[in-house]
Amino acid sequence: MITLHHLENSRSQRVLWLLEELGVTYEVKRYARDKKTMLAPASLRQVHPLGKSPVVTDAQVTVAESGAIIEYLLENYDPKHGLSPGAPGEARRQFRFWLHFAEGSAMPPLLMKLVFETVRKKAPMLVRPIASAIASQVEKQFYGPNIRDQLDFMESHLKTNRWFAGDDFSAADIQMSFPVEAAAARGGLGASRPKLAAWLQAIHARPAYRRALEVGGP
Repeated sequence: MITLHHLENSRSQRVLWLLEELGVTYEVKRYARDKKTMLAPASLRQVHPLGKSPVVTDAQVTVAESGAIIEYLLENYDPKHGLSPGAPGEARRQFRFWLHFAEGSAMPPLLMKLVFETVRKKAPMLVRPIASAIASQVEKQFYGPNIRDQLDFMESHLKTNRWFAGDDFSAADIQMSFPVEAAAARGGLGASRPKLAAWLQAIHARPAYRRALEVGGP
């Protein structure tokens, strides 16, 4: 039995979505964030030493990291390659690229934006003007341009591809959901990038996506 150790409002939601797309039997063990720090509870360290989510356990196997979990589930529970291109070729290359791009390139500047916006809001009043000035410079010189360039890159790709790996929906779209949804929430993704907006609507309309939200929460 697969067990998903599910932290609310986290990357584990897309693993839950993948499990629904695969149609496999699984169970969910839920974890709530600390209300003050918003960090995962210490009990997750009993599952994996880093104490973070997502983590899946499957019999004696424990797998952490979203990309590794997706690859493990596809290798063991998607024998007909319904959610990944089976044959070598351009679709397979694109699938592998976007599977790794999501966390390797797309998420770091979005996370940096979240951190520096928190610094702006929560710095002590005495140093807040200085903290805000530093945050503004980091945004202007680094993460702001990076986020815009990456969103433009994704938008351009979707102008010639229905899904991230080509003509067919795949687990690469599931992996990409987290950074694109983060960009829609706080990264400046709006109407100026209609292909990305349409892609978001398309994934939100999938029955498995809606079932995963019902199981995991918003």
